[in-house]
Amino acid sequence: MNIIGHVEDIEEASAYLKAEFEMKDMGKTRFCLGLQIEHLPEGILIHQSTYTRKVLERFNILKAHPVTTPMVVRSLDKDKDPFRPKGENEELLGPEVPYLSAIGALMYLANCTRLDIAFAVNLLARYSAAPTRWHWVGVKTILRYLKGTLDLGLLFLKKNDLTMVGYADAGYLSDPYNARSQTGFVFLCGGTASSWRSCKQTLVATSSNHSEIIAQYEATRECV
Repeated sequence: MNIIGHVEDIEEASAYLKAEFEMKDMGKTRFCLGLQIEHLPEGILIHQSTYTRKVLERFNILKAHPVTTPMVVRSLDKDKDPFRPKGENEELLGPEVPYLSAIGALMYLANCTRLDIAFAVNLLARYSAAPTRWHWVGVKTILRYLKGTLDLGLLFLKKNDLTMVGYADAGYLSDPYNARSQTGFVFLCGGTASSWRSCKQTLVATSSNHSEIIAQYEATRECV
């Protein structure tokens, strides 16, 4: 059980629970659902280095050479785009390739602490029903990027200014195969990312300005 609040409130709640139940105080939370919580003098660092290492071991990437970006450059030519849907002459990945398992593990990272891989994971998750060799290469690229950034996380500093600032943007027709644009936004609380998302827009944007308006609306709805 995790108890969160002011020190006085935590001590009061702990004393009450100890009086009612047989329990042991384990101190400050260090691990929770794959999250590692480090209590530093300047604040709290939340990361998933242990979970990430286990993921890399599961997919035999731990000894691979790291890369500096989570995805390769996309091409405006649909026939050369490595993230295009399955072509007529391309084969689907067999059941021996753990594509869905890898996407699930990466989505947990992208949703919890690694917003830097959110776009790449969202893009590759679209092809979970019909992945090809090119999509599997994209998954391994993300894993190799994580290999070189194992210790990245979110540092929540101890300060009184908890002003929330939000940023939103849109990629017009980033999915040209379905005429859909991409929404990306992030909200910072006290200078640290607290909420983010990268997803394909549900509406068909008729212009870059239209896609920006949709992105702003989706970001505002998340904030509210």
